[in-house]
Amino acid sequence: MIRYCLSVGAVALTLCCARPVLAQEVLKFNHTDAPSGSRDRAAQLFARKVAEYTLNKYRVLVFHSGQLGNDSKSLEQLQAGTLDFTVAATGTYASMNRSLNLTALPFLVDSYEQGWQFYDQSIWLKAQFDQLPAKGVRILNTWEAGFRSFTTKTAFNAPTDARGKKIRIYQNDMLRWVMESIGFEAVVKPVTEAYLAIQQGVVDGQENPIDTISSLRFYEVAPFVTLTRHVYSPLPLSISEKTWKRFSSGDQLAIKRAAYDATVFSRTQVRDNEERLLVEMQQKGAKVTRPDLAPFRKAVAVVYDKARGVYGKDVDLILKDADIVRRAVK
Repeated sequence: MIRYCLSVGAVALTLCCARPVLAQEVLKFNHTDAPSGSRDRAAQLFARKVAEYTLNKYRVLVFHSGQLGNDSKSLEQLQAGTLDFTVAATGTYASMNRSLNLTALPFLVDSYEQGWQFYDQSIWLKAQFDQLPAKGVRILNTWEAGFRSFTTKTAFNAPTDARGKKIRIYQNDMLRWVMESIGFEAVVKPVTEAYLAIQQGVVDGQENPIDTISSLRFYEVAPFVTLTRHVYSPLPLSISEKTWKRFSSGDQLAIKRAAYDATVFSRTQVRDNEERLLVEMQQKGAKVTRPDLAPFRKAVAVVYDKARGVYGKDVDLILKDADIVRRAVK
């Protein structure tokens, strides 16, 4: 049979050999950050890189501000395979591996660079993350949020100022112990409900990294920003194991490459923008203080012993990896 191809001017229409156009597969990415936050910017970059590295085979739709659910709900959806990607604080994943609560031990690392090396090289942490695929979730890489600090409705400069006050936290045993050791009553609420809870007087403040405090505007209802940096709080980027297993090896490599690019972007922008965000918040009425940390370190010392009573040798294993990092990265 003879096949014909028609040509009109410089445009050739090949009727006989035309290939069918394949539809893009849509992948869903949900997170709880606002559109102005670093998490959303990193997610948008990740989406672009996935399209680029898979030659537009996949389109990642990013849902911000918890549109598809809070962090805990996002992980449940990843396990079910109804959501493809999310990014949340490490302690959130403790619902699947309780030992990950230990990443919220107070004053574990002292700088961003130490934190990055710990999350990239800790033998203990890798072993904990390696348990998650069996629960339906796979960690791709770790984005940045920063060190957690306080925003309160009244001045807060020492643990004695916490007495009789309520502080919002996310569901995490270690974080609750830290808050209680400082003197607060810890109240668990999704981050998407924290602003209203402060505004209505349900709690007296909350604690989060500076990037989150800025993007969710907590300083508007709790203007006293106290830079305790009591917990390092990065954000593991995860994918549903069901989604991961659908991918070819080439697709998996492309997704990992996109995750790496977004990680470099996330880490750099959060570290480099922290001081700028503090200045911007001050210009909008926030009162930023850098308290003496010695009373806070003394107050939270009991958390380590309490953790050993629950988690046993895992406490000393994570502290060993953190100590190696602190010695290597000054």
